[in-house]
Order: sequence, then structure tokens, then C-alpha cells
Amino acid sequence: MTTNRDEIFGAIEAGGTKFICAIGNGPGDGIRERVQFPTGDDPEPLMREVVAWFSEQEKRHCQLAAIGVASFGPVKLDETSPTHGFITTTPKPGWQNADILGPLRRAFPGGPLGFDTDVNGAALGEARWGAACGLEDFIYITVGTGIGGGGMARGRLLHGLVHPEMGHIGVPQRAGDDFAGVCPFHGRCWEGLCSGPAIAARAGLPAEQLPPDHPAWDDVIFTMAHALKNLACVLSPRRIILGGSVRKAGQLGEAAFFENLRTAFREALAGYIASPAVSAEGIASYIVPPALGDDAGVCGAIALAEDAAKHSHRFQ
Repeated sequence: MTTNRDEIFGAIEAGGTKFICAIGNGPGDGIRERVQFPTGDDPEPLMREVVAWFSEQEKRHCQLAAIGVASFGPVKLDETSPTHGFITTTPKPGWQNADILGPLRRAFPGGPLGFDTDVNGAALGEARWGAACGLEDFIYITVGTGIGGGGMARGRLLHGLVHPEMGHIGVPQRAGDDFAGVCPFHGRCWEGLCSGPAIAARAGLPAEQLPPDHPAWDDVIFTMAHALKNLACVLSPRRIILGGSVRKAGQLGEAAFFENLRTAFREALAGYIASPAVSAEGIASYIVPPALGDDAGVCGAIALAEDAAKHSHRFQ
């Protein structure tokens, strides 16, 4: 998709650990300015900092055509709801029922706002500029502080009753793995077993410090392979993009992590899905890291802003 290089958009990748704010109109050199704020446990002072930063950018550069927010969740996406733009039942301390869009609406009245989950945002960014270009059916998974999944079906972002919560699906227990999980809602769900905090609780070390031969990697890769198998069977995506910090796998390394995961995924499928995409020859192009790397989320927020601006222009 061609981006109007004369328009500048605001972007917020709202994560459980940090908020990345940027202005621009695409990846790479298209990101003109960016800043990072710790998320912390109090939304109000953080949102004041965010608003102040965007206000300063408008003074230095130009009026923003729109602002896009790709947020951790769960979030309220129903535009008819009085709590549209709120974070809802998150386990993140201090953030339940936090209003994300309200401060932006008040600071930039009349300005178009795009809002979606962080993973749907990253999926949109990968569809527009990255590993999902040309695909209408794919999923994007992030594995970091939490686990979330988004994606597209027939070229439209996945929504529904609320939005996908792929990180909370149930997964089989590997023989000998008695780790109780860390999810405060579900214990041994995918997020409870394989997120960054889960790995640290399981192994006593954060993922980036685990030796390549640490047995925790076997448990994590087994669980992740079965979770991805479940999603492949339910959603039938044409590609699975796996982002987030855990996929870098510390001392194990990203390349070895993906190789081991692809092998375990094919073992979990047990030959059931008959497609060249999941064959020994095709699997390296089926489960892939994000082409936009760590910028998938912030680029997705730019894409959300771009779409919000176009939607707004149709009604002016």
C-alpha cells in the first residue's frame, strides 16, 4: 500500500513494560521521531507525558493527521461503548479500567484516532510493510511480558465478541513438566507457561540469560509448538509470524529457537495438515520472525493511524 509521504501520523505502541511513541508514516526512515516511557503502575502521569510529547512534536514538525494506538489488553474495541478505548481485565497492576483514548481525545479534539490491540496493530504493520505482505490470512503472535495473538482473515483484522486472546488457550502438559504456571486467571495457559515472566519463574533466570542447553527451553518449545498447532488447526493461517522478546531466545539464539520450534510444530501436527507450507521444505517460510523486527508494533500503530485518517476523510 502506498503511503502519502506528506502526512505525518502519531503512533503509540502501548506495552505492559514500556510505551513507545513515534511520529512518521512508515518503517525505517519513515519513523521521524520516537521516545520510550516506562509503563509503570499509574496510567495518569504516563498519559500526561505521552500527550505532552505529541504536542511538542506538532510544534516542531506539523499537525498530526491522526494518532494510532496499539495497546496491550484486554481492551474495549466497541466504538458504541462508553468505555471504548479502555484497558479492561488486565493483570497489570494499576491498569484495570484505564482510559487510554480519553486523554488523547481531550488533547487533540477532532483528530482521528485508531485503536486496536498491540498484536492486531503489529499484524497490520506486517501486512502493510513486512512478513505478511500479499497475505489475507495469517496470525501474528507476540511472546514477551505476556502472550497475545492477532491477525487477519480475508484481509480484515480479527475481531469479535471482544478480540482474540490467543495467549490464554489451554495446552497439553509435557511429561515431567510440573510447573504450575503464572497466569493469575488460568495458571497453566500458554501465557502462564511461556511468557517472559513464566520462563523466569520456571527457570530462576530470565530467558535472555538461560544457557542454550537449559531444560526450560525444551518445555517452552514443546508448549509453544502445541499452542501454534492448535491455532493452525482452528484458524488455518497461511503464515504464523512470531514476535516479542522471547523469540530471540538469549544464549540459545533466535535461529536455533525457530529451528527447534518448527521441528516441534511439525511433530505436534503429526502429518495431519496436508500442505506444502508445513512440509519439511516449506516450514521455514511458514513460522517466521517479523520482517519489521522490534518495530512491528510501532509501525502497526502508524498503520492504524493512517487507516483512521482515511476513514475520517470519507465522512468530511
